[in-house]
Amino acid sequence: MLLVTGVSGALGSLVAARLAGRDDVVLGTRAGLPGTRRVDFDSPETLPEAFAGVDTLLLVSAGYGEDDTVVARHEAAISAAERAGVRHLVYTSLSGDGDHLTYALAHRWTERRLRRSTTLDWTILRNGLYAEFLTWIAAPDAENRITGPLGEGRLAAVAREDLADVAVAVATDPAAHRGRVYELVGERPLGGADLAAALGATYAPGTLADARAAVAASGAVPFQVPMLASTYSAISHGFLDGTGVESDLRALLGGREPLDALDVFVKAVRER
Repeated sequence: MLLVTGVSGALGSLVAARLAGRDDVVLGTRAGLPGTRRVDFDSPETLPEAFAGVDTLLLVSAGYGEDDTVVARHEAAISAAERAGVRHLVYTSLSGDGDHLTYALAHRWTERRLRRSTTLDWTILRNGLYAEFLTWIAAPDAENRITGPLGEGRLAAVAREDLADVAVAVATDPAAHRGRVYELVGERPLGGADLAAALGATYAPGTLADARAAVAASGAVPFQVPMLASTYSAISHGFLDGTGVESDLRALLGGREPLDALDVFVKAVRER
């Protein structure tokens, strides 16, 4: 039995759609919606029942939060999986070039925790930043300008649809991927000028200080401000362009060409 967590989220919902109708798959949501199991990492007492009879667990990273919150969620999930006799855990982590991001720590901690397990087989899917995420940090403003401080940097963005396909392929055949760490970044890094040209917009990058102030004034919770600032900084200074990362994306997609991240970005902006 395969259990997929986080199916109410963006990536988890795509995975769930691909696995719909299979009698060897169960879905987990925090609220325990009809047809799903309740999987609430903030309430560990829900996990023994949720993980009962599960052989493979696809652990979709348990949401944004302060490091101690996310680490506690993942520890609860992994420990419960060990006690329940889960054999294989597949974890959606962060790409290896993302270590300069403030939210990398919880992912790297979780990877270490899996390596320390004496009972679980594991596979780590190091997902690059979503092409769709660019709509939050680089969408044109009311004057049709992209002002996000991306500088001359570029992002090796990847479509969520592709990451969902990879997650399904790995989680439904976990033995073939035992002990593997896969880097899943895009093949075509995108810069601010590329994004603007595709939309007929102007690229006029602001400063990191301007972006930090704008995020803080938007009503974001405190931990989100450094998250977004570090994302802008890492992109603008060339740490997320895929340089030096050998992506496993195409191979895990069965050799097919990944979706074009620029097309995905443009579509997402126009659908907002």
